[in-house]
Amino acid sequence: MSKNRMVVTRMVNAPSKNLLCRALLLILMLLNIACTTAHDASSAADKGPPNFIVIMADDLGYGDIGVFGASLIDTPNLDRMSNEGIRLESFYASANTCTPSRGGLLTGRYPIRLDLVSDVARPTNDIGLSPSEITIGGALQALGYRTALIGKWHLGHQPERSPLHNGFDRFYGLLHSNDMHPLELYDNTQVIEDPVNQSTLTERYTTEAIRFIEENQQHPFFLYLPHTMPHTPLFVSERFEGQSQAGLYGDVVETLDWSTGEILNTLERLGLDDNTMVIFTSDNGPWFEGSAGSLRDRKGVAWDGGLRVPFIARWPSVIPPGQVSDEPTMNIDLFPTLLALAGGELPDDRVIDGKNIMPVLRDGARSPHEALFMFQNDRIAGVRSGQWKLVVESNYLSVVTRFDHPDSYYGPTGLLFDLQRDPSETYSYAREYPDVVARLRGYLEQAQRNFDSTILESMWNRP
Repeated sequence: MSKNRMVVTRMVNAPSKNLLCRALLLILMLLNIACTTAHDASSAADKGPPNFIVIMADDLGYGDIGVFGASLIDTPNLDRMSNEGIRLESFYASANTCTPSRGGLLTGRYPIRLDLVSDVARPTNDIGLSPSEITIGGALQALGYRTALIGKWHLGHQPERSPLHNGFDRFYGLLHSNDMHPLELYDNTQVIEDPVNQSTLTERYTTEAIRFIEENQQHPFFLYLPHTMPHTPLFVSERFEGQSQAGLYGDVVETLDWSTGEILNTLERLGLDDNTMVIFTSDNGPWFEGSAGSLRDRKGVAWDGGLRVPFIARWPSVIPPGQVSDEPTMNIDLFPTLLALAGGELPDDRVIDGKNIMPVLRDGARSPHEALFMFQNDRIAGVRSGQWKLVVESNYLSVVTRFDHPDSYYGPTGLLFDLQRDPSETYSYAREYPDVVARLRGYLEQAQRNFDSTILESMWNRP
């Protein structure tokens, strides 16, 4: 509240027998508030549309960041991001492996709708994002944004599936994971390095990302920075080698933290801080190394260790600092959230599964989702609703285990976990809460009808 508004308020509240005088003072106060609000709105408009930066690690575990519980890895920049913004502690990837998760993030659609559930994209297959899909980059391009993808694409190697044909003006990075061959570094359409020197890859991504920000500081921009690391094999430059207490993996994560700090410092230096939303997350849980914290299992499964990932959002002028939320959200929510903030409208010719979660980030609101679905390839393996999660399928020794089969030990119900009480998914409460089981199974059955896939139907019918 401004000084003038405080004075006027005190005057109005002061005892007075002159009702006309008090009425006039009240009018002045209201005019003052209106002028202040108009000035604030004008100042916001002067900044223009907000910029967006989405930083995504590859196979980073839920417990690999300081504010999420890491003890052997130092992440001061990510911790700072969290302290100056919000962290979501029940944020999920839309898939437990790279390609489908990235497709879900960029399109706001469950990967089952994108036909990205049979395997990840490889140089040896034809899997990839359909050119008919609309990505965050493409939607923002239509609103006048400059867009760039610096890092790992992993949504197809065919020319029509290039980032340059799917919403991005600039591409610098790899088409695939760093354990696939051939592994080539692209600058737009040109291969500039083969084989890739991976030890300096994170630093070179950072340099290119900063260059893009500097070159587009006068325009609204969207920077998507999906890092190659800490997907294996792990590489780190001499500059960061041996700095962590968590071995090579820790060195790699601390390099990612440094990179994030460089991005934040650039925004501050250029005066873009207050008009830029920065998001940090991971594409799925950890693989051979890394920590899922207290969560169960790792990458490639439908337990939370494979799907629940760290999420931090920072926007100093909009998101209040120091917030923590346990509301269930998912990376499919980024598409509708960023598009709404940019003043765009969702496409009406396709289903968008994500929801605008800005009220969660800014106001501490409840999740807009009644239910979020956890996939195991082409099958729904679980559903999260509020504090509850129902699991109906898992893998054990590469064998699919059904917890909801009539002949199983658990009968046709599945396993019900109270993630507020038991975040490690250790004890089932299906017996104690049959009404919750029935409600979550209702969501699963509705999802089976809603998802346009005959493959999905086999989930309920196979022996």
